[in-house]
Amino acid sequence: MSDSIPNHRFARVGWPTGDAIVTGIAAWRQKAIATFLGERERWPLWLPVGMGTGVGLYFELPAEPPLWLAPALLGAAVAAVTVAARRAPAVLPIAVAAAMIALGLTAGAFRTAWVAAPILEKELRPFTLSGRVVDVDPGPESLRLLLDRLESERFDGLAVPERVRVKLSGAAPPPAPGDRVRLRAGLMPPPEPVAPGAYDFARALFFQRIGAVGYVVGAIKPITRPEPDTVLDLSQSITLLRHRIAGRIRDHLAGTTSAVAVALLTGIRGGIPDSVMDAMRRSGLAHLLAISGLHIGLVAGILFFAVRFGLAAIEGVALRYPIKKWAAAGALAGALFYMLITGATVPTQRAFLMVALVLIAVMLDRTALSMRLVAWAALAVLALRPESLVGASFQLSFAAVVALIAAYETWARRSWRNLRRRAWWQTPMIYLVGVAFTSLIATVATGPFAAFHFNRIATFGIVANLIAVPATALWIMPWGLLAMLLMPLGLEAAALAPMGWGIELVVGVAKTASAWPRAVTLVPAMPVGALVFAVFGGLWLCLWQRRWRWAGVPVLAAGLWAGIVQAPPDILVDGSAKLFAVRGEDGRLALSSRTSARFSGKVWLRRNAQTEAARWPAADMGCDSLGCIFRAGDHTVALARDARALYEDCPVADLMISTEPVRRRCAPVVIDRFDLWREGTHAIRLGADAIVVTATRPARGRRPWVAWRGRDQ
Repeated sequence: MSDSIPNHRFARVGWPTGDAIVTGIAAWRQKAIATFLGERERWPLWLPVGMGTGVGLYFELPAEPPLWLAPALLGAAVAAVTVAARRAPAVLPIAVAAAMIALGLTAGAFRTAWVAAPILEKELRPFTLSGRVVDVDPGPESLRLLLDRLESERFDGLAVPERVRVKLSGAAPPPAPGDRVRLRAGLMPPPEPVAPGAYDFARALFFQRIGAVGYVVGAIKPITRPEPDTVLDLSQSITLLRHRIAGRIRDHLAGTTSAVAVALLTGIRGGIPDSVMDAMRRSGLAHLLAISGLHIGLVAGILFFAVRFGLAAIEGVALRYPIKKWAAAGALAGALFYMLITGATVPTQRAFLMVALVLIAVMLDRTALSMRLVAWAALAVLALRPESLVGASFQLSFAAVVALIAAYETWARRSWRNLRRRAWWQTPMIYLVGVAFTSLIATVATGPFAAFHFNRIATFGIVANLIAVPATALWIMPWGLLAMLLMPLGLEAAALAPMGWGIELVVGVAKTASAWPRAVTLVPAMPVGALVFAVFGGLWLCLWQRRWRWAGVPVLAAGLWAGIVQAPPDILVDGSAKLFAVRGEDGRLALSSRTSARFSGKVWLRRNAQTEAARWPAADMGCDSLGCIFRAGDHTVALARDARALYEDCPVADLMISTEPVRRRCAPVVIDRFDLWREGTHAIRLGADAIVVTATRPARGRRPWVAWRGRDQ
């Protein structure tokens, strides 16, 4: 009787009874299952999501797992899939998801073991070094050389890196790929993140097998040059061809126009002036310089229609042979050559895989599904280069493509199908609307990733793309492709000149749009967890087709909100003990120096959505030649540059940060010179109840690309 009274009371006031709640949950469960089963054809699209989850988990592990562990998990998951397929079909999707996650873990572990190479253990002052030139990356003021097959007496007792990257200044002619050279260089281990959660240079270089970076002192002396009949490895031959094509372009174009043309046709972007690159980023046009779907699609499309048109003009061939399939084969070969000659970056690989599947489908008389193309391309990239998942190129490229295809699937048939061309001007108008629509969707889809990696969003990207994208698609790339076809004949100048006119237009648009007020919106650093939430919500929205897809919107919004409300560090201390940063009451960072550790300071400001540092010292800071002391909330913080400051500040400080070793009893929380040397840059958050300290090396874990020092080795 007592159990029935609350139910009657709830019924009288309109509250659902316990039975009603149970019934509602059961009905909701049945509806969810029915919806899930109704989208059976979309299930394969989640396979790369599962594999990507496994890859992401691998890179977030605090320590490198044994090489046998991931394959063992994969074997167990595959066995579970087999059993579920026979005896428990209801749990089959869960078993498949577990298998894909295990596959991602396995791909990450095996890729790391495959590329593992020695890393320089300590900094080496300039010394004589010889090696083979693998690649040359020219810049506006200097160039970078990638060297392998290294030899030097200074490497005695040290691990010899497989590859090193050195910066060369001066006007001397650079060596060519394949040359063996002798030079004096200073080398250092690959740089670590300048703040916890910042870009991990060392990890990126590890997967390129680069074990040291440095600089060249003096002139480079050639030892040997490859003879004309010398057989080089395939990658070296392609690199040499890239630079020869770039040289031919520079012979006919000059300045920024030449540098952009080289970037579009060879993928070598180092020669573009920093001011132009900044304008392209601020205007939202930087994607035009990254060889991706637009460029690969244009190359394949132009070649396909050109070959088909040429064969159709020969009546005997057109009537007897499958010229459409021949055209598809020619376009596939051209797209493959373009991908290789432009460096085969992640966006290029993704675009080529998608175009290749479409062209192969044409040759097999099959129809390809666009979203499935993206899924298979993602699986291929993750299998071959799992480390690309954590890079900006993979994330931006796939986010834009998935969002565009999802938007097309949703609205194209409903809206654009009904458009009728009633006048001559409707065709260009429809094209411009399509460009605007594409730019809007791509900007929204890539916005979270741009905020996460670059802490900026281009405000006027849609406007700039309305001019730049048609100019690139209809003018620049066709002329560029024609120039490459004419190079064997020595006639490329006829095509490079009009290509240059189009480039000047695009660069002018970029400079104009970037100069407008508030052209860039700066955003603070977003934690990884918030981005993961946003990505899952976006995938749920894009990969499903029924109404339950809209449940991804609140998840996406929650991820973005978590990124906004994340408390930034109150204090940052550079691992070299050269730079402090302190957050003021207004949220702005003040830097202790404008000349020391300038790159670290620049990144700290960018991650705090600042372009200029606040005044140092702040009004509430007491500073002298020995250091600073100030009050932050409920905590007293001391920054000591001299050991003499410790005697005065230790008794009163809650947090002591010292660039000198602390060998005495001091504050409750102490970060001294040894801590910075062992653990790298420190980020400190001053909470009401506790002081939370995060350092770069502990945050990165014990991984092959992390160099541990001292007692923590």
